[in-house]
Amino acid sequence: MASNVTELDVPRGSETRRVVAEGTADPSADELRALEAGLDELQSESSRRTRDWSRAVLPVGAVVVLLLVWQIVSTLGLKRHDLVPGPLDVAASLGQLWNEGQLQQAIATSLGRGLLGFAVSVLVGTPLGLLLAQVRPLRRAFGPLVSGLQVLPSVAWVPAAIIWFGLTDATVYFVVLMGAIPSIVNGLIAGVDQIPPHYRSVAKVLGASRLELALQVILPASLPGYVAGLKQGWAFSWRSLMAAEIIAVGGSLGFGLGSLLDQGRTLSDMGIVMGAILAILAVGILVELVVFGPVERRLLLRRGLLAGGSR
Repeated sequence: MASNVTELDVPRGSETRRVVAEGTADPSADELRALEAGLDELQSESSRRTRDWSRAVLPVGAVVVLLLVWQIVSTLGLKRHDLVPGPLDVAASLGQLWNEGQLQQAIATSLGRGLLGFAVSVLVGTPLGLLLAQVRPLRRAFGPLVSGLQVLPSVAWVPAAIIWFGLTDATVYFVVLMGAIPSIVNGLIAGVDQIPPHYRSVAKVLGASRLELALQVILPASLPGYVAGLKQGWAFSWRSLMAAEIIAVGGSLGFGLGSLLDQGRTLSDMGIVMGAILAILAVGILVELVVFGPVERRLLLRRGLLAGGSR
């Protein structure tokens, strides 16, 4: 009996494999796997192009829409113009601050403080989180305290820090540490709690010491929760830094974005106030896009959790 022959070109990697399905004969297992791999690659490539396009265009579109709404509200004159300046007025204020060198100084000071304080928080919070996650009595004793410190607003530490350290950089760094460390510790503990129990059992059977178990098994396996804790720790440290810079002004403290925001409040200049707010927001978004976004995407991709997601 004559049989119909259908030829399919299925892309796979850099080469093209030809699959031949003859009549009613069942295709072999290798042919089915090749066909499935080719279709999966086509689908993943298409979805990846769509995600890359939307990741760039949608945020820009959202910003444009918000700016238009802001400009419309300012133009309608529902509030006095000095109370609700438009985007162009704020841009003019930022341009003046840039020409005077104040904006660059404020961004450099705050960003340097934030990154240094966050780095110290990671160095302190990581071993502390591993210790509490591994030693159950310590976790029962100090776990509720760490969670309570995470809930406590960091701005509450500013008056005490001023009394202890005066108007110095130590005040700012203390507030940043108290805001970031509890989030990093709790994020790492949450990541450790999600590790399958047999990971520890296999490591112990293979003769891993307690330190090797923590550094080579527990910490890598807890990376999703740990990275989430780092992101939250950065957010808390950045907010804590702004609160400290707004309240603690003068002395040997440098001029940061919080100081710029307070300067706008003192002068009743909403252009400076809104410009400082936008600068604080822009720095936070930039750190998220440049540092945490790529790290989180790579981590999820390596674990097979990114395909089909909304990122």
